[in-house]
Amino acid sequence: MTTRIGLISDVHASPQPLRQALDIFERESVDDIICAGDIAGYYDTVAPTIDLLAHARCKAVMGNHDQSYLEQPAREDDQDVRAYLEALPLRLELEIEGLRVLVVHANPPEEQNGGIKLLDQQGGIIEDRRQEWTSNLAEVDSDVLIVGHTHQVFALPLGRVFVVNPGSSVFNHSCMILSLPELTVREFALGRRNIVRCWNFSMLFGSGQVAPSPGGRHKAN
Repeated sequence: MTTRIGLISDVHASPQPLRQALDIFERESVDDIICAGDIAGYYDTVAPTIDLLAHARCKAVMGNHDQSYLEQPAREDDQDVRAYLEALPLRLELEIEGLRVLVVHANPPEEQNGGIKLLDQQGGIIEDRRQEWTSNLAEVDSDVLIVGHTHQVFALPLGRVFVVNPGSSVFNHSCMILSLPELTVREFALGRRNIVRCWNFSMLFGSGQVAPSPGGRHKAN
């Protein structure tokens, strides 16, 4: 039997690309959906983003931007948002098709910062980093590790651990479907954009756009 899991991460309060990813997952009839954190951040549309995730029964972990949101002063209109974010775990440990699956935002054991960075700006594997992370993950007691945070898109074995980062739905324009136990991945581009394998904020400045504020007070497009 095959279980197919829709993967998203770093949606950053941007409901439009998230909705596109969820539509893909519905069309492809996935069995489950997992978000590797950073539901909040940068834009002031976190409530409708959470509504989409909750309606899709998405499993999720807390990211650094979710934690940062909770550290801001509470507002009269964000009680439901806070309740959702406060309930997010730092890690998920699942067993799917006989495989042990670990979900964290950045890297094990349950880090929200740092993250597994493997790619150069052109999206190629940096061999020294592959070797470093193969060594770092040698003691991880999981078959599959799902992460986000770095805005890099990859799926590959690092030693005995199959590591997947679906990228940011808003910045990398990407989501994935992971099939288990086969350990195969299908990538999907969002918003009629090409997938950006490695994204960082310097790319915004190069395009003449203004970087969004981490305080989450910008309106999403």
